[in-house]
Amino acid sequence: MEFHSIEALQEAMRAHDYICDRALATIIFLAIKLEKPILLEGEAGVGKTEVAKVLAAMLRAKLIRLQCYEGLDVNTALYEWNFPRQMLHIKIAEAAANATAEQIEHELFSTDYLIKRPLLEAIQSGMTQPTVLLMYEVDRSDEQFEAFLLEVLSDFQISIPEIGTMKAERPPLVILTSNRTREIHDALKRRCLFHWIEYPSFEKEYAIVRT
Repeated sequence: MEFHSIEALQEAMRAHDYICDRALATIIFLAIKLEKPILLEGEAGVGKTEVAKVLAAMLRAKLIRLQCYEGLDVNTALYEWNFPRQMLHIKIAEAAANATAEQIEHELFSTDYLIKRPLLEAIQSGMTQPTVLLMYEVDRSDEQFEAFLLEVLSDFQISIPEIGTMKAERPPLVILTSNRTREIHDALKRRCLFHWIEYPSFEKEYAIVRT
């Protein structure tokens, strides 16, 4: 779905029951055109998460969510190997005795045994359909994970040693939200279009209630 103006985007969001002021609509319009992530900050309850939900509906895109928290590591966000299934495959292969060790190893580290976490899912989904990646409360993650995000948001590609590099043919539209429990590093902010969502004015809140 193409938006030829900021006003058209505002009207589309209103049609999906989201009252969007021009400043926020401008950021979203630029993010879609420039294929850049959006960092939304503001107090809890001002509608940051709803932006991603509405955009997914408007763009007929798949919505993928990643809840950030302290201690979130790369494997939890990106991918993991399905070890129980790998062990089962080894036992079956040993019992059948019809495969070499090299063949078994090649089969074990294929995409069939890969558990996709939100970031990998977003990169791969972009190959077949529009995708919106929502990363909740990125301010709750630690600095190591934040540093990892810099690489992902720059190139939208990841390297899996056993398989190779996977790159999104169509980058997902990324929405990061923050309640500002801590300051996001400037390097991450530079990767994004930033917008602070204020509490609604009386007029806007009245329009929201009527909607």
